[in-house]
Formats: sequence, C-alpha cells, structure tokens
Amino acid sequence: MNIHDIRSMFPILEQEVNGKPLVYLDSAATSQKPVQVIETMDRYYREYNSNVHRGVHTLGTKATDAYENAREKVRKFINASSIQEIIFTRGTTTAMNTIAESYGRDNLKEGDEIVITYMEHHANIIPWQQIAKRTGAKLKYIPLQEDGSIDLKDVEATVTNQTKIVSVTMVSNVLGAINPIKEITEIAHRNGAIMVVDGAQAAPHMKIDVRDLGCDFLAFSGHKMCGPTGIGVLYGKKALLEKMEPVETGGEMIDFVDLYESTWKELPWKFEAGTPIIAGAIGLGAAIDFLEDIGLDQILEHEHNLANYAMERLSQVEGLTIYGPKHRAGLVTFNIDDVHPHDVATVLDADGIAVRAGHHCAQPLMKWLKVSATARASFYLYNTEQEIDKLVEGLIKTKEYFSNGF
Repeated sequence: MNIHDIRSMFPILEQEVNGKPLVYLDSAATSQKPVQVIETMDRYYREYNSNVHRGVHTLGTKATDAYENAREKVRKFINASSIQEIIFTRGTTTAMNTIAESYGRDNLKEGDEIVITYMEHHANIIPWQQIAKRTGAKLKYIPLQEDGSIDLKDVEATVTNQTKIVSVTMVSNVLGAINPIKEITEIAHRNGAIMVVDGAQAAPHMKIDVRDLGCDFLAFSGHKMCGPTGIGVLYGKKALLEKMEPVETGGEMIDFVDLYESTWKELPWKFEAGTPIIAGAIGLGAAIDFLEDIGLDQILEHEHNLANYAMERLSQVEGLTIYGPKHRAGLVTFNIDDVHPHDVATVLDADGIAVRAGHHCAQPLMKWLKVSATARASFYLYNTEQEIDKLVEGLIKTKEYFSNGF
C-alpha cells in the first residue's frame, strides 16, 4: 500500500492549520486515527451500544462478543499464550501503576532492588518511587552511554541477586533508542528478578512477541497506535497474575459477595472492575486490524527511512543539536542554540507544523542531557519525506527569526 493511499485513510490530515497544510509530527504523543477505527466505534454507539458480560439480550451479546474479540486480537498481536493474560486498562500509566501496586506491594521488602533507567517516562518512574517508599525497597538506575543507549555490561553491573524487579522502556520517547529487551530480560531472570516492559512507544511501530522476549509484564496504550484514547493493555504471565490481588474492586470483577467477604472472578476479569472501556477496546481491535493490514514490518521500515532522512536533513541546520543514538526509532529530539523549544514549536505551528516541546514526561532524562526541555518531531506510517523538508525549512526560518532579535 502506497503512502498516498495510507494518508487518505486519515481524515484529519486533509485540513489546514493557520492557513497551511497540516504537517503532523507528534505521533509519539498520540497518533491520528484512520477512518476504519472511527467508523467501528461509531457503529458500536449507533447499532449495539450496551454493557458487556451482564445482559442476555441481543445488544448485550453483540457488545460482549465485540469486546472479547478485541481481547483476542490483542493476544495475537503480542503473541500471548492466553486471553487470560490480556487485561484492558485506561492506558500504559494505569497498567504500570497496577503492576507496581499489585505485584510490588506483595513481593517487595526492605533491601530489595527495583532497577530502571534514566530514559524512562514518568509512568515508569513514579509508580516505582512510590512503592519503594512504602516497602523499603531501593530504586537503582542503569547508566546510559554517551549517546543515550544501554550497554548490557552496565545492566549486568546494576542488576544483582537483590534485584526483584527490572522495568525498562522498549523504545525511548525522547532518544528514540531501541533497547535490547530480550537480553535485559535474560539478565533479570538470571538474577531472580521479573522483567517489566513499557511498550508504549514500541507497540505502534514494530512486532512484539512477548513469548520470544520472555518478559513478565508489558504495558502499552491504544491512542499511540491509531486507536482511541482511554484504552490500554496490561499483559502479564498467567502464573504471576493469578497470585496478584486486584487494585480496583467493585462491580463486575467479583465472583461472590457476602456481607464481610468477597471472592474474585478468574483472569482477566478480576482486574477489570466496573463497566469497562467497551468502545475503546473495540476501537483498539479495529486499530490492530488496520496496522496488520498495512504490515508492522512495512511500518517499521518506513519509519526507519524517515528517521534516517530526518537525521541527515536536520544535521545540516547550523546550531541544531540532536539527542540520542544513530540507530533509532521514528523520532528526532533536538534543540536550536539560544532558542527555547517552546518558541521553536510556536513558530513551526504558525506554518501548520505540529511538533512536541517540553520535558516529554522524562525530567530525569532532561537532567542527564543537561537541558530543561527539547523539541521533538516524531513520525508514523502517514508521514513523508516532504513533510520533513517542511520541518527543516521551518527550523531555518525559526533560527533566522530569533537571530534577528525577535
């Protein structure tokens, strides 16, 4: 499928912003949605809107079938062993908090270690900070190489037999670094620790096989992979999930409720209290269908080519610093000398170019980079080299604008 056909499936890309054609380079924050996802969610609300797992009427049955069919699509998408290992959440943040609160609360004690990296998103830092405070566990960081990549020797040196949890992003949302998750998992397991993977920036762009990776938990969000906001996935190995207590309790996740005691449903429903995110899950299923129709390998190759092209073009802009390793996912984070990233983003927006500016929910990494903020252009299956050319033109214009004293 060619890029023109792909772009035609995203209605939002047809608009103008500030009188200029929209150039959307912020997919690492949230991706745009194809018409197939929009229509699937619209069909649910128009034709069979109902709660799931409760009613025996026709609409309820249709909704339940669609909801659980989406779970099976997720299972196949990451090659999990069973739908019992697939829990729908509000997103990656909720999934990471669930792991920390449920697994960490019952399996950590004073003196235990939690190992993460400097490149983690706040969603993979703060939950571990909180659970470490409550359990007496110690939080440790794997150091980064000069280019922001991870050396497995540093992982070996940081992870010890006191380590109980290792939690690492598969792809950095700032550096674009693609981390060796399978090898890190092997090191974690060799030391008796479990492996948690933040897959938010990986699931939209590349094939993930949890059985090949060997990880114990994986979290990702629907809205970064052409799906709706408010839906995410927590994958966990069945043996671990069965021993964990739910973080939320109430309706729908129970088996039996007495006056003073209650019992839980089997997996995965014991972790899905209350009315679930029905339309979101169905929309995520449609997004998975869409991505698989395009082909994850094709998407990854397209983004790899865009990233290489962007690195080449941006390196020609005088006074521009690019952060992260040469081999990277489809994003480029940068700063222009003497121009604040927010000013860069503002000037670009005037030309219809949408980029991200700020700390990207990665303040420890900003400190490691010795900057307060950066600008970020992130690419997806609908972006083109021509849009990168427009970005470069906009950056040159921005640099000239501020060098003239404005």
